[in-house]
Amino acid sequence: MLTVTELSRNFGDHKALDRVSFEVRPGRMTGFIGANGSGKTTTMRIILGVLAAHGGTVTWHGAPVSQALRQRFGYMPEERGLYPKAKVAEQITWLGRLHGLDHATARDNTRRLLEQLDLSERADDKLEELSLGNQQRAQIAAALVHDPAMLILDEPFSGLDPIAIETVLGVLRARAAGGVPVLFSSHQLGLVERLCDDVVIISGGVVKASGGREELRAKYGGKRFELIVDADAGWLRDLPEVRIVDLDGPRAVFEPTGNGRTDQLVLQAAIERGAVRSFTPVVPSLTEIFKEAI
Repeated sequence: MLTVTELSRNFGDHKALDRVSFEVRPGRMTGFIGANGSGKTTTMRIILGVLAAHGGTVTWHGAPVSQALRQRFGYMPEERGLYPKAKVAEQITWLGRLHGLDHATARDNTRRLLEQLDLSERADDKLEELSLGNQQRAQIAAALVHDPAMLILDEPFSGLDPIAIETVLGVLRARAAGGVPVLFSSHQLGLVERLCDDVVIISGGVVKASGGREELRAKYGGKRFELIVDADAGWLRDLPEVRIVDLDGPRAVFEPTGNGRTDQLVLQAAIERGAVRSFTPVVPSLTEIFKEAI
């Protein structure tokens, strides 16, 4: 498990990170989300030793992260870092050798990854001859070629079409299922919601919320309810301690504004007026949780 504890980092007078703390657990995919400039990339670079922290610690299973251990991490930067004029398979194999693999293992890992990522037919092409989406897949292969102990991916789905996204998702899920902790950033909140077990929300260098996906839904949910009745639900407007969020004929979404049993009182009032087809809490989307958290 990777544990980040109270990381701080300044750039001149600007505080880029302010006591950032979270965990990335084995076998789980952790989405790291925030606006541009929120501190995601800075945090990742400190974990990888590219930047020094001005405070706080990064540990792996309780021990400080050494440079030798970082060699076992897989990293994909947001800016593509492969060589445009080098052949795809050759340079991925070479990167595997840099991580300590023998040539045969690096070559075999490269071949297997290119098959999994649907890039086998482009193995001998120069990177610059590939589409941007295929270049992104090659970059992901480079991060995985040495069978890393942990994956840190900065915007791995950028530029991918829906089919390519599903391909990459399958590869990453397989790594997580094998026990590898995966930390990745993305602006595609719907995708993070589908993929992640855990979520870390950062804004202005401060972690605003973190935890399991369902844990965050429970924390930020339960505040809205959907009611579907047989007739028009406009009578809800006349009830005290009720704020209408959406009203469309027999369907209404509302928030209780008072303390106590307002939701149950609404249900009782609905039953007294006729048949109730549905009455359920509204599960918040990650986008809604993100907006509320920041």
